[in-house]
Amino acid sequence: MIKNERQYRITKAQAERFAQALSAVAADGRQHLHPALRKAEVEALRSQLADLKKELAEYDALSSGRRRVVPLDSIEALPKTLIQARIAAGLTQEELAQKLGLRPQQIQRYEATSYQSASLERINQIVRALGVKLDHPAKLRVAS
Repeated sequence: MIKNERQYRITKAQAERFAQALSAVAADGRQHLHPALRKAEVEALRSQLADLKKELAEYDALSSGRRRVVPLDSIEALPKTLIQARIAAGLTQEELAQKLGLRPQQIQRYEATSYQSASLERINQIVRALGVKLDHPAKLRVAS
């Protein structure tokens, strides 16, 4: 998942390199390779390029404001949802840190570690700072 503009630029450059590599493989013909190996190489490059393009598109949609609703399907998805909500709110990691009275490195650390070191109170502060609202009440079920 792309978390900031720096990662976006890096991912975009990687996608361009994969696209170039894919073009090179197609143009080269790779006559010395077994057809099955050549096919596997092309499919691997296409798959990686598709993954990178998906990440770029998701970041573009969030940062442009085209995507304002961020689904939360489970507690395990909360870290990713918080990052997406920050991007959708148009805030950088530095701006969120400023709103919370924290150093930017702390938000970077939280996001890099999927909020593992953040207390529940800190997560609540982040949710409030981002203006995150639940569309409907969550339902908890006790396993039988």
